[in-house]
Amino acid sequence: VQLVESGGGFVQPGGSLRLSCAASKSTFDEYELVWFRQAPGKAREGVACISSADLSTYYADSVAGRFTISSDPAKNTVYLQMNSLNVDDTAVYYCAGARRSVEGYTASYYCKHRYMMEYWGGGTQVTVSW
Repeated sequence: VQLVESGGGFVQPGGSLRLSCAASKSTFDEYELVWFRQAPGKAREGVACISSADLSTYYADSVAGRFTISSDPAKNTVYLQMNSLNVDDTAVYYCAGARRSVEGYTASYYCKHRYMMEYWGGGTQVTVSW
């Protein structure tokens, strides 16, 4: 399983970026692909998750209303649109995969239970600064 993130970079406060996570078709079909981030000196946190079981999405309080997770099955890609970025959004952003299960976990469950993630991408740096 290979998850490849792209789209990170340097942006000024108030700016926008769109991250992409590309996967193979089998991975895309078998795994929920979600977004975590890790800022310097902080624990890795789930920021945007999606569940195909109930079609739910979940966002961390710190990004709700500014970030949007979406997927494109035709491209086997999950996106994270990030708007109104601020300096606190500076972090390495990771795409992660959790195998879909018959239990049908919600998006919030995936974001709040990092141990569910079986695979991680290499991460893409997002720096928000003047």
